[in-house]
Amino acid sequence: MPGGVDLHAHTTASDGALAPRELVRLAARHGVRVLAVTDHDSTEGLPEALQEATAHGIEIVPGLEINCDVPGSEIHVLGYYVDWRAEWFQDFLRDQRTERAARVHRIVERLTELGLPLTAEEVFAICKEGSPGRPHVAQAMVKRGYVKSVREAFDRWLHASGPANVPRRRLTPVEAVAVIRRAGGVPVFAHPGLADRDAIIPELVEAGLAGIETFYPEHSAAQIQAYRETCRRLGLVATGGSDYHGPHTGRATTVGSPHVPLEVWENLKRKAHELKPTHEPANRARESDKHPRGPRESDPPPPITGHPRP
Repeated sequence: MPGGVDLHAHTTASDGALAPRELVRLAARHGVRVLAVTDHDSTEGLPEALQEATAHGIEIVPGLEINCDVPGSEIHVLGYYVDWRAEWFQDFLRDQRTERAARVHRIVERLTELGLPLTAEEVFAICKEGSPGRPHVAQAMVKRGYVKSVREAFDRWLHASGPANVPRRRLTPVEAVAVIRRAGGVPVFAHPGLADRDAIIPELVEAGLAGIETFYPEHSAAQIQAYRETCRRLGLVATGGSDYHGPHTGRATTVGSPHVPLEVWENLKRKAHELKPTHEPANRARESDKHPRGPRESDPPPPITGHPRP
């Protein structure tokens, strides 16, 4: 049954189908009371999501997702409760998005060489102000009639070893964990069951990994149980979410599904409190003036006092 807690969702600030305000409204309709906005290399959707959340009594967990390369695969790292207003952190995200845009140019050049002419302008028209990436290329391919769906575009052309895929300069998972920790956040290994790289978990824990995304639509019951046990054994927080992007992906995901217990969010807040630096960044006051805190933004430092309002 959808509802409750969803700690992984995307908006048009990266590659989601819905604007932040629309995502919050959808979450409210599905009974979600705690929602993490975790766009790729972007926190641009947070202000709008926070504003809309006030009308629905939803707690917004500020987050993001960073794509990382490992030999023969790709690993994603989620970051929760980062100090997203920090100037250095926004500079880092802008650099990430600049490289994403450069990669789009390289991919469309490769597609053109393969007999599927496409321009970067077509891709950016779909992306608009979001964080550009392969999902937007895939949508442009659908519009051109080269493929019937985003899923087909990835399966045939854009997957990690696909003929049109061009790697971009990315952080290693260890580097991503370090960036999130520097920003005072909780780094979490995203959907590990898709990466098949569980052997890297001890290395990431040593680097500062604090959680594993356990409750996930494409994780089997056995995987969920295994990751819960790993989290218990290593002292990590087990998180979860829908990874909702929208119907254009071809994935049968719904905001608020799978069910994530409320205690998962409480444990995440507790972990964020444990990891929070004991001092505030020197430029925090200036950054807070630029990005005033939303009234429904879930803030980790104070002790947990109760559940979100029904």
